[in-house]
Amino acid sequence: MVSEFIAAHVLAIYITFTAFFLCVVVALSAVLGPRRVGGARGRSMSLPVESGMLQTGTARLRMPTQYYLMAVFFVIFDVESVFLYAWGGVAVRAGWTAYVTVCSFIVFLAIALAYLWRSGALEWGPKHRRPAPIQSQSDISAPPQREV
Repeated sequence: MVSEFIAAHVLAIYITFTAFFLCVVVALSAVLGPRRVGGARGRSMSLPVESGMLQTGTARLRMPTQYYLMAVFFVIFDVESVFLYAWGGVAVRAGWTAYVTVCSFIVFLAIALAYLWRSGALEWGPKHRRPAPIQSQSDISAPPQREV
């Protein structure tokens, strides 16, 4: 009889104990937490803290665009490795069709990587520009004259 009651009301018992635990934690926080609002301690307690140190500047920093590009490239190639790892688990049973499909997948990813490399998307730091080709005097033509 008791086991039927417990089996039928497990969720209600769980919610009750969770609510009780949360109330105890909030009450302990109110009792044991800082009480002073003013002063040096109160001012430092209201600031966001990173690893126990007060911040020295603003949190609004400009991040270079390359950081986000690298993050996107990492996600793309990380997902690729997950696909290849999953394929590796069933490679023997999958047969030649799956092998050809995975090979074409790898070729497409290699083409994408070559394109990113060639376009300079993987470069970090200042952009290096190629010097303009030197023009000879014969290549430079005078601007056309308008007739009046």
